[in-house]
Amino acid sequence: MTERYITITLQPDWKSALRSAAQVAKTDTYQGEVLNFETPAQFFGQLTEKRWDILRAAQGMGELPVRELARMVDRDVKRVDEDIVILAELGLLERTESGGILCPYTSMHIDMHLKAA
Repeated sequence: MTERYITITLQPDWKSALRSAAQVAKTDTYQGEVLNFETPAQFFGQLTEKRWDILRAAQGMGELPVRELARMVDRDVKRVDEDIVILAELGLLERTESGGILCPYTSMHIDMHLKAA
C-alpha cells in the first residue's frame, strides 16, 4: 500500500486550486492529497493548536481508541471526540469500523504564503 501524504494549502483562488488538483489526478502515480483553505481565518479556525496535538499524537500510531487518544493528549474524552469530528470532516482523521481513530497520513506539509495586500 502506498504511504499517504497531504499538503495543506492556503489559496484564495479556490478555482485554481481545484484545477491544479484535477491535473494531478490525471497522473498514473500517487501524488498525495491536498486540503485547501481560502483564508487564514478558515485555516486557523479549523486547525487549532489542540487539534494539531491530536493529529501529532495519532500520526503513525495506527488505529487508536478515542479514550486512548484523549489520554495521550491529556484532554477530556468528550472534547477530543468533538475535535475528531471536525478533523474527520476535513479528511485528516478517519474513523475505523471498530470505532477507533486513524490518521492515514505519514506526512503532512503546510504550504502557506502570506503577503501584503
